[in-house]
Amino acid sequence: MDIAVKRRRLALCAFFLLFGISIAAWVTRTPAIRDAIGASIAEMGMVLFGLSVGSMVGILSSGWLLRRLGARRTTQIGLWLVVLSLATMSVGVALGQAPVVAFGLFLFGLGGGGAEIALNIEGAEVEAIAKRPLIHALHGFFSLGTVVGGAVGLFFNALHFSVIGHLLIIAAIDIAIIVTLIRYIPADTGRAGIPGSDTPAADGAASAWKDPRLYFIGLIVLGMALAEGAANDWLPILMVDEFGFDAASGSLVFLVFATAMTIGRFSGGYFIVRYGRAAVLCGSAVIGAIGLATVIFSHNPILAGAAVLLWGIGASLGFPVALSAAGDSGPNPAERVRLVAICGYVAFLVGPPMLGFVGETYGLRGAMLIVLILVVTAAISTLALRRPR
Repeated sequence: MDIAVKRRRLALCAFFLLFGISIAAWVTRTPAIRDAIGASIAEMGMVLFGLSVGSMVGILSSGWLLRRLGARRTTQIGLWLVVLSLATMSVGVALGQAPVVAFGLFLFGLGGGGAEIALNIEGAEVEAIAKRPLIHALHGFFSLGTVVGGAVGLFFNALHFSVIGHLLIIAAIDIAIIVTLIRYIPADTGRAGIPGSDTPAADGAASAWKDPRLYFIGLIVLGMALAEGAANDWLPILMVDEFGFDAASGSLVFLVFATAMTIGRFSGGYFIVRYGRAAVLCGSAVIGAIGLATVIFSHNPILAGAAVLLWGIGASLGFPVALSAAGDSGPNPAERVRLVAICGYVAFLVGPPMLGFVGETYGLRGAMLIVLILVVTAAISTLALRRPR
């Protein structure tokens, strides 16, 4: 592997790490942010809706941006929006204004939605060049970022450190990573009219969706991404409200989840090579379903906290392995990865606020039944990937 590809891979890993650290800064401080803005569960769902709207705009515009600007500029714009979002959320917390926090999340979703699609397409291309699994490891760096960010959040929660200061420190770290490494992302990946990008986007999308396996991959991504997104946005509050944990302990449970995700993703390459993608996806969904069911139906706080370990391991490989399967499923892999990734980011970012609305009436454990049903559906959908093309 030449030095340019190694630097490219380093930059991709660092940017996924950046997203993990940044989202963990939000997740671990959600109980404190909720108290600062005086929001109920349903109102927190509305705040999270800002993240969903921004993400959908970013995701749906990602193809247009990639074709015109290429992966580097698309990623760069998205990353700077994430930095701006952290600053905006800190202002919202200082003012005690839920709409300002929601707008900050909108900016986070707008930047993250576009940039992560570009980064996944970059990852699929590097994976093809290196001829070995990579996307699961990139998402492993995202999870490692959530572990690092979760540990920082736990520490700051224990010290009752200012949420505003916490968010601004993470923004400063993000700036340093962006300025140092953005140069290593090629400018032209995904841009229309360059070699390897001759297929028009509309034709590529149409031909991709003629492959029925892509529908099943989309269902797998939908369920497994929702399992991950639900934990990222609701797990600390779930543990605080439903099981009586304090804010620091709720952050610790999230840290357990993030650690399990990280272990699962970094160790996943061995299992993918040995057993194949379909078996790994099925096993992941089954393990995740067992963990979720235990959290939902258990009334023992210790057992529920321990079951989060299974939830995290189960959710760890679903999204990245399904993206790899999509990229390897036929012609025009970039368009296939983009279309399947949209399913995942819809689940990540539309699902959690929906769970907030359901949780207001039925409790967060009741809302998690939706996640459990979709994870079981994902497990069943993996059977379609075992069939010959």
